[in-house]
Amino acid sequence: MRGPQATGPWADADPPLELTAFVGRTAELAALAAALGRTRLVTVTGTGGVGKSRLAVRAAARWAAGAAPDGAGWGRVDLAAVRDPQFVEYAVVEALGPVDRTGRPPRETLLEHLAGRRALLVLDGVEHLAPACAELVAELLRKLPRLGVLAVGRRPLGLAGERLFPLAPLTADEAVELFTDRAREQGVTVADDSEVRELCRRLDGIPLALELAAGRLRALSPAQLLQRLDDRFRLLTGGGRDALPRHQTLRTAIGWSHELCTPAERLLWARLSVFARTFDLEAAEYVCSGDGLAAEDVLDVLSELLAQSVVSREESAAGPRYAMLDTVRAYGAEWLEATGDAERLRRRHRDWYLGLATMCELDWFSPRQREVAARVDAELPNLRAALDVSLTDPEDAHLGQYLAGSLWFCWVGCGRLAEGRRWLERSVELESGYERSRLKALWVLGYVAVLQGDAVGALRALGACRDRAERAADPTALAYAEHRTGCLALVTDDMAGAETLLRSALARYREIGELNSNVLMGQVELAMTRAFQGDLPDAVRLCEDVRQVCEDHGERWTRSYALYVLAYAAWRDGDTAGARALLTDSLGHAHAFRDVLACVLVIELLALVTVTEGDAAEAAVLQGAAGRLWPSVGLPLFGSAHYNAPHERCEASARRALGDERYEACVRQGAGLDREAVVARALGHGARPPGGLPGPRGPVPGDDGGDDGRGRAGKREPAASPTRKGGETAG
Repeated sequence: MRGPQATGPWADADPPLELTAFVGRTAELAALAAALGRTRLVTVTGTGGVGKSRLAVRAAARWAAGAAPDGAGWGRVDLAAVRDPQFVEYAVVEALGPVDRTGRPPRETLLEHLAGRRALLVLDGVEHLAPACAELVAELLRKLPRLGVLAVGRRPLGLAGERLFPLAPLTADEAVELFTDRAREQGVTVADDSEVRELCRRLDGIPLALELAAGRLRALSPAQLLQRLDDRFRLLTGGGRDALPRHQTLRTAIGWSHELCTPAERLLWARLSVFARTFDLEAAEYVCSGDGLAAEDVLDVLSELLAQSVVSREESAAGPRYAMLDTVRAYGAEWLEATGDAERLRRRHRDWYLGLATMCELDWFSPRQREVAARVDAELPNLRAALDVSLTDPEDAHLGQYLAGSLWFCWVGCGRLAEGRRWLERSVELESGYERSRLKALWVLGYVAVLQGDAVGALRALGACRDRAERAADPTALAYAEHRTGCLALVTDDMAGAETLLRSALARYREIGELNSNVLMGQVELAMTRAFQGDLPDAVRLCEDVRQVCEDHGERWTRSYALYVLAYAAWRDGDTAGARALLTDSLGHAHAFRDVLACVLVIELLALVTVTEGDAAEAAVLQGAAGRLWPSVGLPLFGSAHYNAPHERCEASARRALGDERYEACVRQGAGLDREAVVARALGHGARPPGGLPGPRGPVPGDDGGDDGRGRAGKREPAASPTRKGGETAG
């Protein structure tokens, strides 16, 4: 049965939005909702295509409606694309929304996110990850007494207290109703007659089989379907006698649809099975073309598969994408293996995503930054598959290192530090013989470790990168290793060391003609060291350079941090209106990228600007909101005296104006605001900022106590000379 639309991180009691009618299941829906009210763990089991997922989300919405006075919500996690058990927790955290850049285990983040929440967690597609899911669910239920779990899969989790809910096929009347409804969607009217009822009976009332059958009604009548179906049933039920009957039935339904396809449609179906979840047309044309299927024919053949419901189309932030049901994909994968072409297709798939990563890295330093973030978000399952293929074969290790390193903007800029570190560590363990690829993976690994607060791990990776780069005489890797070592010195309050390293790295970038977002962030970081050491005019000069280059290139990733430094300078110069305008601009983009660190730093400075403007109560509310956000980032204000000075100054001013009791009350009010609410409040008291994907991290100057004048400078040459190189492409 076609799946429902995505429900978001947490949904309320409203029924899920669906593109097709929900047919039948009245008794099952009531029974499942009742079971959820009595039992904390319920698992819906049944054969593939029987409608488990759609029933589950309906039941979850009904459960939430019954628990509405408690403010209950429910969230669905689709585990279908997760292949490695160790990534189950990451998938759950990503689906439910909490952002944690501290390097903590995802389970710790999840427990904190769900603590005290009256909620129902729907884990969809657990059968291939049952042990990992069972272990996670057991701990969640043990530590979160207000949480319930609704698991969906072809097998139970096997936990004590688990209530099984086997889902049978549709009744005869429901099957006919579903078939005729889907026929109308195809523009075909069929009668509830003996032929239709016989067809539904022969399909065993399995929704997937019924929908696939209805997809052919524009070409075949029910009578013709019955005639063809008879032959196909005999053919496809002749497998092993020890197979479960429900598996034979599902295979019959899918196999029959496969037999109705033309040779070109069958070929494309099999080849599309290499995609991990969704894919776009361009990827399908490259990966699946050749050897019997021309690239220019892929669109027409894909359109036929869409018409037959073998493939579905969905909209995303990255544009139109296509997907196959898991059971349909699995059937295609079996045929692909049987052709002996699976390995070649996996490599073509890997090659496509190597090219995509390279293109996205270059485009990251461009006006297409937002589009790149959306594209990578949509393609992440396929990128993971490409990484896995590359890092599994020792001969391809250099490709895995190159891919893991080229995705630095995904790990850092799109908020996936923990996952990125796992891939990077796995890649650098391999000796590939391609030193440039390994060096890139090493400095990116060091960068990720810096942002996670792991100084030891960062020094280890960056030291190895520097030593190997010197032996290999690789100036690009040397520049990046030195840059990130300077960044580490900055966040650990070694300002003199940070300035020396960053200036040297920027000089290296000029020598090799490197200019991209990383290089510009190095200049912002240098400006931070100058501000920390009391030279605010120089910090402004450096950030104005960055701002201009960003404007010239349409860059927003580093620009938000440059604006933050400039806003601090404006505040020090007494220009609170200018500071607020700069901070609003910075916050809008930071939130659009879901960069929690940038958001909380801007909110901290907005609080200082607000108290300077005379609104001590609002400043205290903002400080309370920032206090709530910091744990999801790491140590509040990095444990640094430089970063903490503006916070302390704001707090002291607000306490003097409000008194301790009222100040604390305002802080508690702010602590009750989530990130969406506080950002909306900061941007305009309810105005909703634009959406987007995560951005970069970077520290921000504190109250250094030095010259409070704002240095002005005309347009300068940036620290790195302009070049056509948009990204570091070592490898």
